[in-house]
Amino acid sequence: MEIRPHRAIKRKKTKKISVGKVSIGGDSIISVQSMTNTLTTDIKATINQINQLEDAGADIVRVSCPDEKSTLSLKQISKEVSVPLVADIHFHYKRAIEAAKNGAKCLRINPGNIGSAERVLEVVKAAKDHNCSIRIGVNAGSLDKTLLEKYKEPCPEALVESAMYNVKLFEDNDFYNFKISVKSSDVFLAIKSYEKLSETCDYPLHLGITEAGSLLTGSIKSSIGIGQLLMKGIGDTIRVSLSADPIEEIKAGYEILKSLNIRSRGVQIISCPSCARQAFPVIDTVKILEEKLSHIKKPITLSIIGCVVNGPGEAAQTEVGLTGGGQDNNLLYLSGIPHTKVPSKDIINKVIQLVEEKVKHSN
Repeated sequence: MEIRPHRAIKRKKTKKISVGKVSIGGDSIISVQSMTNTLTTDIKATINQINQLEDAGADIVRVSCPDEKSTLSLKQISKEVSVPLVADIHFHYKRAIEAAKNGAKCLRINPGNIGSAERVLEVVKAAKDHNCSIRIGVNAGSLDKTLLEKYKEPCPEALVESAMYNVKLFEDNDFYNFKISVKSSDVFLAIKSYEKLSETCDYPLHLGITEAGSLLTGSIKSSIGIGQLLMKGIGDTIRVSLSADPIEEIKAGYEILKSLNIRSRGVQIISCPSCARQAFPVIDTVKILEEKLSHIKKPITLSIIGCVVNGPGEAAQTEVGLTGGGQDNNLLYLSGIPHTKVPSKDIINKVIQLVEEKVKHSN
């Protein structure tokens, strides 16, 4: 029996596939992805950004391949990075074939603009020949014209029908190393499409709210959409699409997974919004701690609460806790147990010290 059954998520067990060294689906961890925004032909800049994304926690990185020079660049890039690369392909099926030959571990194709079934099957052959997986990436903004004529507008039935048409093509040609996405910038449409797709097949699903917006807006939209699906046990890999530094996508992805107790990385800070009762400047303290503890990759929980109303209760649930107290008597906790008093001027240094010691001793 679960200790806290209200937290239990019954995840749907999908087929397991491989994107290079990363397994997706089945009992694999839910992976976090992002995409470079450099010119792929700028090999040095692209490698640098991929390495930064991996350091931030990316399990898989997607690279745009709009032309032959880009797919050729992929050959060198793939040799100099350790994270598996997904080649993002849209309008020309030959780019997918070239990418498979040049080191891509997955090909993202868009059924709405990749072309005929014959072209799709040429991509499948290349994927087979080079041990490459494929993502069937359906997008509400680029549905096939015949589906738009049939359904009049993007809807869950149209997105799922597009996906399943390609699934059948793959299955008829004995290719099963693929995952599927049915993305939309409309949260309602995306959720219903993924739910319907999950009911229809057992292939691993790549979750995302496409073109979600800026850092703040996009993170909120994505957490609503991706979060609801994950809570229902749907989803095997995620990407938070933001008009922001791609590293922010990785951070947001992990925050979603942390919030659902699915996967954790780095320091998870529980903090109050602050009010007149605060015994120290909570907002500034949290901002500084987030920055100064960003180098920590091992999961650890930290509560920063400005007064004694909820402070002791939150500290009881975290590995390191701080509760504001009157007359500069703020109290630090370790694993829910009172540890030492600390004046406000020493909070930052003392909290950092305790967190780093906790991480060191847990290795």
